Amino acid sequence: MADDKFPGWHGTTILAVRRGGEVVVAGDGQVSLGQTVIKGSARKVRRLSPGGRDVVCGFAGSTADAFTLLERLEKKLEAMPGQLARASVDLAKDWRMDKYLRNLEAMLIVTDGKDLFIITGAGDVLEPEHDIAAIGSGGNFALAAARGLMTTDLPAEDVARKAMAIAADICVYTNGNLTVETISATD
Repeated sequence: MADDKFPGWHGTTILAVRRGGEVVVAGDGQVSLGQTVIKGSARKVRRLSPGGRDVVCGFAGSTADAFTLLERLEKKLEAMPGQLARASVDLAKDWRMDKYLRNLEAMLIVTDGKDLFIITGAGDVLEPEHDIAAIGSGGNFALAAARGLMTTDLPAEDVARKAMAIAADICVYTNGNLTVETISATD
């Protein structure tokens, strides 16, 4: 994802796959500036535990902006335990309407093992089709690969890892250094 304030910044690929009662969120570790890899081991998939209920989040875009959004999401989930959909919609509303938040450059994938959403600064809270969500520079490559792999009997984690490997082979802004988190609806 390119940032208008820092032209040439690119990074990342985040993929979520839901299958067999669990959701796997995988993110690569690459951050690039133009043709240079600045860091290869960034951690862009995180587990939050607001109110004792785990939520897994992946982000693409500006790290500081994403952390600001994750902190806000965590506060909303503390106020509305177990209501990821409602907290996500409230975050998207704030992001769209607040003067400060409106300028944040990031996208989020969030899941509690049951619900799976992509949240954008345009006010979108999207529940993806085909039980796959992807964002970031290599997101479309990972999404296409995962959709093809969903025709197999592979478990969710294998689909996610193989799709991310395919994306890393195609997208110069994606590497194979993965952070993978798995969550089920019963966690």
